[in-house]
Amino acid sequence: MTDTIVLPSAGAMTEAGIDPTLDLVAEIDRLRRERNAVILAHYYQDGEIQDLADFVGDSLDLSRKAAATDADVIVFCGVRFMGEVAKIVSPHKTVLIPDAEAGCSLEESCRADAFRHFREKHPDHIAVTYINCSAEVKALSDVIVTSSNAEVIVRQLPADKPILFAPDRHLGAFIARKTGREMTLWPGSCIIHEQFSEKELVKLKVRHPKAKVAAHPECPESILTHADHVGSTRNILDYVLNSDAPEFIIATELHIIHQMAKAAPHKTFIPAPGADGSCNCASCPFMAKNTLEKIYLCLKNDAPRVEMPEELRLGALKPLERMLEMSVSVPVKAATDAA
Repeated sequence: MTDTIVLPSAGAMTEAGIDPTLDLVAEIDRLRRERNAVILAHYYQDGEIQDLADFVGDSLDLSRKAAATDADVIVFCGVRFMGEVAKIVSPHKTVLIPDAEAGCSLEESCRADAFRHFREKHPDHIAVTYINCSAEVKALSDVIVTSSNAEVIVRQLPADKPILFAPDRHLGAFIARKTGREMTLWPGSCIIHEQFSEKELVKLKVRHPKAKVAAHPECPESILTHADHVGSTRNILDYVLNSDAPEFIIATELHIIHQMAKAAPHKTFIPAPGADGSCNCASCPFMAKNTLEKIYLCLKNDAPRVEMPEELRLGALKPLERMLEMSVSVPVKAATDAA
């Protein structure tokens, strides 16, 4: 857990104190109205959380939408770095997260002290950092990228400047192949996308010959080589909804399928398999920490709450703003979908 999270006080209500007969959805709605709160849910959240949210989407896009509302409180149902981004772009709003322990394997693989040393070893490099990182690492970076705009941004960087890419080595390698740029990659990876099995994916494709494979670029190259489409979470959703194919194998966190099934119930969506042939590996344990009970409690207790020193916020905001300025596919100060 980072220093940006303020935990509930010792006297705060806990899950044990919740009346088991309480209608949690109704109580969350009541508190949402009373506190003028907006609830954001990432595509990787459980379906019941997605269904009660005001907005469902990718992390940076959700922060942009929340910043544009007149809400006083943002409840970000995702992981810690997403709550931090919401606070960075909405400093005057209260930002709550349901579980302070909902981290990210990419963020945890790239601690600020180690990243600072990494930069010091390569002083002439441009530090391109994936948004799945802490506020401290963002503040040490030159430009932030998302999975949807990384290629656009890297193509704009001076050809004579070497590049550091952190923390996802698979996304970095994918962008390097797409752009032809050499990169020094931080050795991090997403525990979900890392676990997909090429062998089992090939078997699944044989059993479903009409299925198209849609994969997130956080997947290893061995998975991406079998994909009919590679894109960010939102981009994958758009692809399957606009395609004429009847079946899809989805190589990203399986809860995105909730939105796919709602929008296209006539199509079949199959989670990509792990080494044991099952889809169990595709459920993020960090995202799963958020529950209806914890959403209710964070609104009730005003915590866990994201706060950060203004110096850190401004340091992290700078490479985010540079990303937005370089994202030629969207207006300056707007945002595209993220991890």
